[in-house]
Amino acid sequence: MAKTIVGLYDTFAEAQGAVNDLITAGFTRDDISVVANNATGEFGTHDGTHDGVNVSHGAGDAVKGAVKGGVYGGLTALAATVALALIPGIGPIAAIGPLSAFLGGAGLGAVTGGIIGGLTGLGIPESEAGYYAEGIRRGGTLVTVHTDEARSKEATDILNRHNPVDIQGRADYYRSTGFTRYDQNLPAYTPEQITTERTNYANYTSRTGTPSTITATTTAPIADGASRTVNAGDTVSVPVIEEQLSVGKRTVERGGARVHTRVIETPVSEQVSLHQENVVVDRHAVNRTATASDLSNAFQEGTIEVRERSEVPVVSKETRVVEEVTIGKQASDRTETVSDTVRRTDIDVEELDRDDDTVYTTTGSTTAGNRR
Repeated sequence: MAKTIVGLYDTFAEAQGAVNDLITAGFTRDDISVVANNATGEFGTHDGTHDGVNVSHGAGDAVKGAVKGGVYGGLTALAATVALALIPGIGPIAAIGPLSAFLGGAGLGAVTGGIIGGLTGLGIPESEAGYYAEGIRRGGTLVTVHTDEARSKEATDILNRHNPVDIQGRADYYRSTGFTRYDQNLPAYTPEQITTERTNYANYTSRTGTPSTITATTTAPIADGASRTVNAGDTVSVPVIEEQLSVGKRTVERGGARVHTRVIETPVSEQVSLHQENVVVDRHAVNRTATASDLSNAFQEGTIEVRERSEVPVVSKETRVVEEVTIGKQASDRTETVSDTVRRTDIDVEELDRDDDTVYTTTGSTTAGNRR
């Protein structure tokens, strides 16, 4: 079963690293899409007199400058053209890959809610697609890769190596700012607003402790063999440093079912027995003596009418429900153990010879008792 793996990145550099690794790992270029916010115009300038234009890498000075400046980097091998567009609710974007074609090609920007339609077309739930669209609006870059079941974990691991956005945590932050749903009628973010947005989210993450991936904080240890002289009245603090494991979670698409209905016409035939009447008129010559019965009606005018009848088929159809297919979802919770290693600085206190009259004081956690 084919899957679409989606990653949202705060910076284009992170997205570029993920795409480069996907290409190096052998994922097909035709299955990789990139949609980047172009508020700063670093990918070129959209022609505002058209709904959208596809600009070749060798076409305009703006695009040439972007390539020379390293903006595209390894992405130049991903596609021959970069689509520049104005998307309602997001503003200027640069798009590469299948998503750019889905958004309308030369009509890019004329498609209302194109990002939402593109993502839902890839199987992303509409509510989650709204968060990705809002992420692009606020300066992010979206990367999607379409792959089969066998390589979906590999693609996910590659995207995770480049600091993707925890979309559920980001959705919590959006809601804390008054966000309810993606609205294509809202104005696009300016470069200054995008910079402020990233600072605000960093502060929010720091305050709430919301992780995007498994993280560990390390501090450089004291160099081995280092010695310091402590003067009378001074103290030296030796920090005990340890790493802490923070585990977050994010929702990924793992398949599902899509039910299609179609109308099938099947020829049928039935046999029916029909009754039919035919009038038979037999006229022949006779030569006999007229009887009294013949004479009683002789020379009188009259009419004898005989009608034919026959049965014809009458067809009627009755619509009946003969089967029902029910589709729904069942939810369950599971507990998964995440294993890793953390480091901690430990301190050994070595007691000097008793005939040394220098006074030593130790603080913090030690492997021996404090001595003077």
